Amino acid sequence: MALVNRLAIALVVTFLPLGAWAQCGGSFASFKSALAAEAIAKGMSKNTVERFLAGVRQDPSVLKADRAQGVFQRPFIDFSRRLISQNRINAGRQKAQQYASVFDRIERQYGLDRHVLLAFWAFETDYGAFQGDFNTANALVTLAHDCRRPDLFRPQVFAAMELFARGAFDPARTTGAWAGEIGMVQMLPRDILENGVDGDGDGAVRLKSSAPDALMSGGKMLQHLGWRAGEPWLQEVTVPTSMDWSLSGVGTKLSAAQWAKLGVQPRQGRLADLPASLILPQGHKGPAFLAYPNFDVYFEWNQSFTYVLTAAYFATRLAGAQVYDAGTPDPGLNANQMKTLQKKLQARGHDVGKIDGILGAGTRAAVQAEQKRLGLPADAWPTPALLRRL
Repeated sequence: MALVNRLAIALVVTFLPLGAWAQCGGSFASFKSALAAEAIAKGMSKNTVERFLAGVRQDPSVLKADRAQGVFQRPFIDFSRRLISQNRINAGRQKAQQYASVFDRIERQYGLDRHVLLAFWAFETDYGAFQGDFNTANALVTLAHDCRRPDLFRPQVFAAMELFARGAFDPARTTGAWAGEIGMVQMLPRDILENGVDGDGDGAVRLKSSAPDALMSGGKMLQHLGWRAGEPWLQEVTVPTSMDWSLSGVGTKLSAAQWAKLGVQPRQGRLADLPASLILPQGHKGPAFLAYPNFDVYFEWNQSFTYVLTAAYFATRLAGAQVYDAGTPDPGLNANQMKTLQKKLQARGHDVGKIDGILGAGTRAAVQAEQKRLGLPADAWPTPALLRRL
């Protein structure tokens, strides 16, 4: 009977117009109904879908949190000093000892350096201490209904329904971050479906209460995202003042030999024989890093350049790297100045994305292009001098 029902639904789906699927915005109740129809058409049981959505409510606090990410407007030095403390370093080293056997398994099975996972664990939930108290079902459906990023969150709703069908998600009780991430390393439902691991062998994947489950799952996910075993991810370097600063940025990759020929030298150890990008988070007078291929995987976890660089740097600190040389970077722009800059760059034909006051990848690329055009050091660090010239 179930097969007949699914075939009948499939035939209906074939002839449904695209507009019949759940569209963002409009009535929340109507959106839930359309979402239910889409889930059933995908093969989920009507009973499962109805029970999942029965108590789901729109959560204004989720939307407020989504719009209020001012912390990402902070420059790297400020942001990293805010997130990295000696207490976090000490706690990370203690956790590395406490779960040494789990990290050994992760390194054997997934090729992931333990310090990378420790850094994420620290930043996402302070090693599991603060996992978020937003109702996850409400958060996911609210963000799927909102028209800012519906295509990102709607699949997560269906994944949460699948977890619910398996008995691994309670729409009334499961809680996490405002954006729907769950557990100690904050994984979205779809990632849990694809990469959830029973690390402690109790027959269930419990990312909120079991550190082995959370860590093994995080390790598997990073491997799935493309992590390359045995390779570095970030290394602090010194750069000569005669450097061609337009070579900096994630868009340019040179070999270790090429960087060395240009005068780039590691502060510790040796340069890895891998393609790398020169990262100058606060311009040519501030800290400098070489980012290796594994650094790109970080952007699959989080899209914020500042967060990604800080997480990658913290992992190197946990692994024994020294405190970076902050240098004496030129003053940057405040949030309002940054928005003004983005508007000016947009008016000149650059794609900077949303006018949000955040120095993201698009804004950095546009800044570097304009600096080069104006004969300024093309290091992608926006300054009041650049804003005046524009």
